[in-house]
Amino acid sequence: MAYPWIHAVRIVQALFGVIVIGLTGYVVSTYWYGWGWSDTVNFLLFLGCWTAFVAVPYLALSPIFFPRLAHHFVIPAVEVITMIFWFAGFIAMGAQLPPPRYCHYHVCSSLQAATVFAAFEWVLFAVTTFFAVLDVKNHRRSGESAKTHSNVHVGV
Repeated sequence: MAYPWIHAVRIVQALFGVIVIGLTGYVVSTYWYGWGWSDTVNFLLFLGCWTAFVAVPYLALSPIFFPRLAHHFVIPAVEVITMIFWFAGFIAMGAQLPPPRYCHYHVCSSLQAATVFAAFEWVLFAVTTFFAVLDVKNHRRSGESAKTHSNVHVGV
């Protein structure tokens, strides 16, 4: 049995989500620097939780164990929404951070790292979104009816 590449990507997506949770959680826990009240930091914290505990488990497990929940339009919708969220999150955080030459304290370095992981997360979701949308396009072109879910693609 061939191991689909999408499983490795899903593991990396969940791992990067947990890393962003840790980095932004550290920032939120340090109240005296002022970043703990930032809506952008809280949004990145939400995105890490959304990715690691909602999106990736749904995208990875529903086609395998719950094929009726893996509707061929819901999978790309979750992919697109998550990709847009990560794009907005890392752009907003990157716009608020000071230049690296002025970033000498741990909270700022943590936010820089969270921004980098968020950008990589966006790239991963952009790739998987492309293949999910391509799968929907091929599904519609092949003329399969919406009632037949016996040919659910694993992980996409």
